[in-house]
Amino acid sequence: MRLISVLALSSLILGGVSCSTESRSENTTKMSRCPVCGMSVEEYPNFLCQLQLKDGSLLSFDGPKDMFTYYQNPGKYHPSAQPSDIVSVKVSDYYSLERIDGRAAYYVTGSNVSGPMGNELIAFEKEDDAQEFMVDHAGKSLLRFKDVTPRTIEELNQ
Repeated sequence: MRLISVLALSSLILGGVSCSTESRSENTTKMSRCPVCGMSVEEYPNFLCQLQLKDGSLLSFDGPKDMFTYYQNPGKYHPSAQPSDIVSVKVSDYYSLERIDGRAAYYVTGSNVSGPMGNELIAFEKEDDAQEFMVDHAGKSLLRFKDVTPRTIEELNQ
């Protein structure tokens, strides 16, 4: 009987450990790390971005800047990776925190709002929200996905 009690208690304790890494937001865990900078992504829900790959894997990033860095050169981070391996792009709308289609989003640069890695692209689902944010937070430019170039990222990193 004592052995059964010990086993039951052990099971409860071990079960509690697995709960600590339970999925918290679209398959991210407390242990999810940005493949570009290595930072924990869970700490920055306002900036969380994800890329879904053909093989079903999901990459999480601490902000759009790192997501674009990966997107524009995936082979640097995973030697066999190709841009065509990326099937979907999700970013967090800055106001609603909803996960939105990153390819359809509006991005504000040059604002007075910093992200986890400093200067950041601030994502919005609606152009009106992006325009309002630009006025309220001294944004410099409004870009679409296709307009974010490696030069854009380079300037943000300066």
